Amino acid sequence: MAHNPWQRRGRGQARGSGAVRPPQRALDRHRLRHLLDAVGAVSTDMDTRTVLHRIVEAATDLVAARYGALGVLSESGRVTDLITVGIDDPHLCAAMGLPQGHGLLHTMVDDREPLRVADVPTHPRSVGFPPGHPVMQTLMGVPLMVRGTIYGDLYVADKLDGTPFDDDDEGLLTALASAAGVSLENARLYEHLKGAAEHFQRRMLPVLPDLSPLTAAARYEPASELPRLGGDWYDAMALPNGATCVVVGDVTGHNVEAAPLMGQIRNMLRALAFDRGEPPGQVMSRLDRALTMFDDPPTATLVLGRIEHSEGGEYTIRWSNAGHLPPLLVGADGSTRYLAPARHGIPVGIDASVSRFTHEHPLPPGSTLLLFTDGLVERRDQDIDTGLDDLAEQAARLAAAPLEELCDTLISRSRQVFDDDVALLALRTPSDGPER
Repeated sequence: MAHNPWQRRGRGQARGSGAVRPPQRALDRHRLRHLLDAVGAVSTDMDTRTVLHRIVEAATDLVAARYGALGVLSESGRVTDLITVGIDDPHLCAAMGLPQGHGLLHTMVDDREPLRVADVPTHPRSVGFPPGHPVMQTLMGVPLMVRGTIYGDLYVADKLDGTPFDDDDEGLLTALASAAGVSLENARLYEHLKGAAEHFQRRMLPVLPDLSPLTAAARYEPASELPRLGGDWYDAMALPNGATCVVVGDVTGHNVEAAPLMGQIRNMLRALAFDRGEPPGQVMSRLDRALTMFDDPPTATLVLGRIEHSEGGEYTIRWSNAGHLPPLLVGADGSTRYLAPARHGIPVGIDASVSRFTHEHPLPPGSTLLLFTDGLVERRDQDIDTGLDDLAEQAARLAAAPLEELCDTLISRSRQVFDDDVALLALRTPSDGPER
């Protein structure tokens, strides 16, 4: 559920002085339950900044504090980031760079020990509060450690019931910080793995060659959740007879094997397409036969195309489809059409005896051909036809836009989370008039 990290979540009011205190055993069970809930809340995400926010929120809830903050430290001990709870002005602390790397709060960095102060303004190391900052009376803090290295200062201030922080509060906050360190380490490891996997995947994809007079652009985005190693790819190359070979495909599966298999299939397809200059349907059939060399043949959906132009300058796309989403043709006038003939092939790697077909369609001057994988249009909460319609509508509005802008817009349209990998290849034929 979305929430404002600067506002403290609601809690019941503190007991009045005449309230009956529950038995100690019941109170201990309540605190333990509260601690376990706090640890669980911290551990529910793998985004580092989200984990940091949840640590501060859990700390303020756990000890019923009005304010909380976590100052993230650099290797040199300087505060590089600040996450707060209970501050009304979301720009106040960031603008002031609080907490500063000196004064009362820095004793946690120096001593690596918990800190508890009953009267902040009179403490000998207190440097006071800047204008606009809430004046805090009581303070408790603990260092947040990750594998023996201090990551930051976690502190809370001013209990809601006005009482000072006690030994039980310190024990709870220390236990939370210990568990939070594990969650933080997991989040950092997760992000490291995501980055390494994405780097590996991108290194396996080609840099598009100069396909003049055609213009081309491509994008790849990994899935937002691990495993990020997928089998989506794009490719384009100039053939010996002057035609341009284009392909977009998706190897079945998302695991450590999908990306290497993608590389193998891509390279096999490159060699087959370059070898004899055959129509795409025949190249696809040869790929099917070549995949039988595997004991357990990999399967993939793909579109393989050849873009050819005649002496008169007319362009034509000849293509074969192996169980993949159809290419989208966008006219210079914004008209759109999916190239989806009735005879649709099955994915490669399933049955080498099936027939493959080659289809043909003209590419008018200034038209744009989009080949893409299902991650661009597929959503868990909607029918894929809706995604295809949305893509065509968006692409129509970008018919005259530069290809780089078109690709960036289509990749980023209305969302930042990808349920699946996305590979996108865009090609544009020359216009009749001066080149844009």
